[in-house]
Formats: sequence, structure tokens, C-alpha cells
Amino acid sequence: MHSDPALETLADPRWLAVRQRDGGCDGAFVYAVATTGVYCRPACAARRPRLENVRFYTNCAAAEAAGFRPCLRCKPNQPALAPLHEKVAAACRLIEHAAQMPSLAALSKAAGLSPFHFHRVFKAATGITPKAYAIAQRDRKLDAALDRPGTVTQAIYDAGFNTSGRFYAGARQAIGMTATARRAGGAGEHIRFATATCTLGTILVAGSAAGICAISLGGDPNILLRELTRRFHAATISAGDTAFERQLTETVAFVEAPQRGLALPLDIRGTVFQRRVWQALRDIPPGATASYSEIAARIGAPAAIRAVAGACAANTLAIAVPCHRVLGKGGALTGYRWGVATKRRLLDLEADAG
Repeated sequence: MHSDPALETLADPRWLAVRQRDGGCDGAFVYAVATTGVYCRPACAARRPRLENVRFYTNCAAAEAAGFRPCLRCKPNQPALAPLHEKVAAACRLIEHAAQMPSLAALSKAAGLSPFHFHRVFKAATGITPKAYAIAQRDRKLDAALDRPGTVTQAIYDAGFNTSGRFYAGARQAIGMTATARRAGGAGEHIRFATATCTLGTILVAGSAAGICAISLGGDPNILLRELTRRFHAATISAGDTAFERQLTETVAFVEAPQRGLALPLDIRGTVFQRRVWQALRDIPPGATASYSEIAARIGAPAAIRAVAGACAANTLAIAVPCHRVLGKGGALTGYRWGVATKRRLLDLEADAG
């Protein structure tokens, strides 16, 4: 009887280290991919290979003797970067807790590296530049500050903007709308909504002039409407007309058959970082899943796993932005805004459709 390469890989304890990108196993072994001819560190951020294509080797020499070449991304044949990664992690903490965006000179000095070397090491470790990381952190602070009492101007300064003018120059890019509109809860907007029943229970679809701005799932339509009202507390909210009912029907059809896609325009509101995460989620095809760490790697920020989880939790466009396709370690069904049972049902529907 021939052995199954995929089952052999799955049974090998080293596969779990690869799946979890366990840096603690660096130096213990390397893994190679038969289809690419490349071998990697266990913690490599590259997309995980198919199980049947994986080969394990005790060291780089053994992998190269078998005809594999070192990965250009994780450079398994070079000295481990653990000490440098610790410097990057410390720089990330410095950025996250700074009142204002630190300069490259300040960050590199704190790390004990030259600005050029620090910039290169930081990007190699996180996938993005120190400035891009700092901007993403500042945008998240702004989003949180706008939810607290106080003036919009105070929220802007609390988030780390040196001047309100600098913020307003890129406000829509940072939070998807003006700060006043974000704080005002949709003041001046007209939000239409409609509800229906579907395989998953009750669905509420709401839309602004720009497109669908909310898709919510649950059992009680009144609870879903109250949630919409809280989010857009200053907007005019009314039941949708016949034209909007057609958008509801199209959304329900999409829920029942996700492989058909949703052609309706979406009004996606979030920080730059959140929208990067949500776009990565929309790139996951029906029937497939990804882990939080995989999404973090795909957006070029492998260290931002918790931030990715936070962006998934902040998603208000169920299914259209498919955060249900993101799983925890080992494929665990972690939290879902509309309930783990709904998440499981959605995954089952997509698996059956495939």
C-alpha cells in the first residue's frame, strides 16, 4: 500500500510548527516545497504549501543536498535574526505608545542601528516601513479617540497628529469619511434598510448614497435595527423603497450561494489598516480559509496578528467582507461578530457549494 504524502506531513509534529510559524523551532529543522524547489525556516511568512508537497530536513545542508535552494524571503542559510527581531518588536512598542509619530532617526537610535540598517531590518521583519506602521497605528488611535467624549480637534491631537490641517488633508483616507461625519454618527446622511429571512436567520441590509454600508445577521430584526441606529445615531434612517428591496434580494441570494459573488457597490468605512485587512479577506475564495497570521503576512505586517483580529471584529459587512473565513490556531472557530454558530454554518454552506 502506498503512503499518502499529505497524511505523512499532517502527522509530522514539525508541520504544526510550520503552520504556527513557530520561530522557536528556527535551527531545529527546515522544510522544503517540492513544487517550488525552495526550502524555508519554520517561521517563514511565505504562503503555506500544500501538504503533499512538503519535505522536512534536519538542516540546510541536507535540503540543499536534496536539490532545494534557500528561500529569498526568510534566508534559512543565514544567521538567525532573533536579536534584530527583538529590536524591531521594541520599536513597534515605541511607536504604539508614542504621543506623536517618532522619527526614523529616533527609532534607529533607540535600536542601536544606523537609520538605513534599521529601516531595512524593520521592513524585512514586518513587511512594511516604520512610517507605514506608524501611520497605521495613528489611524487606529484616531478611530478610537473619535469614539470618546470631547471635540474632534482633541481627538485629532490625541491620535498623534501635529496639526489639524495635516489630518484633514488625508481624513478620508484615514477613516473613510471626514472626522466630523465619523463623530456625528452619520449626521446629514440618509441610511435605508430592509430585513429578510435567509438560511442563517434574519438578515439586515443597509445602504447609504455610496453603497451597502451594513450587512448584519441574527435572530431578532429589532436588535439588528437597534445596532444600526446606534452606529448611525445622527443619520436619517428609513425603510428602503422597492429599488432597495431588490438590493436586499440580491444580498440574500449571495448569502445562499456565495460563489456567485455580490455585484452591489459597498460603502466600506474604516482605517487604512482595517481596509487593507478587509481587502485581504475579500481575496479569500468561498470554501477556503486563512489564519489571522496568514492575513497579517498577506498585508505585509506579519507582526500585527492582534490588529488583524481587531479589524475582523470591527467588520460590519457580514459575508461581503468574509471575516468568517478567518480561523484561529489549528483551525479553531474563534469569535465572530454574529456568533460562532453562524460562522460554522457559513463555512458549511461554502464547503457544500464547493
